[in-house]
Amino acid sequence: MDMPPDARLGLDIKRAEQALTTAKGNAVRGADLTVAQYATLLALSRYPGMSAAALARVCLVTPQAMTAMLKTLQTRGLIGRTAHPWHQRILETRLTESGQRALAAADKEAVRIERRIADEFTAEERDTLRALLARCVQAIERDDD
Repeated sequence: MDMPPDARLGLDIKRAEQALTTAKGNAVRGADLTVAQYATLLALSRYPGMSAAALARVCLVTPQAMTAMLKTLQTRGLIGRTAHPWHQRILETRLTESGQRALAAADKEAVRIERRIADEFTAEERDTLRALLARCVQAIERDDD
């Protein structure tokens, strides 16, 4: 082996991601949402009118997955979609009142988890962690071939 298992960081990163996903899944379940649906509603609350393609990029899912998710959210009455005033082929997506209520309920619980994480670190440590994680992403995405 070129790299001993105890020197590898991938499992540690995956473990943290899995713990966060599980905790947030449990947190948003009371609002009858999945983590991906919650992330979509949260993005729409910050950027009303986003297209499906833009939402997919922000939420880190494929356009196909976003299209299916938006259909589900629209069927449940949590979002509305209307044609863009100038670009009729682009659908703008916005939260409905029901979507705003679902997001508020889910976010209240999700923020508890985010606070638990944040409270484990000083502000400086949080900045360092963000920088280190960004470096991980850069190293993973770097094309050394």
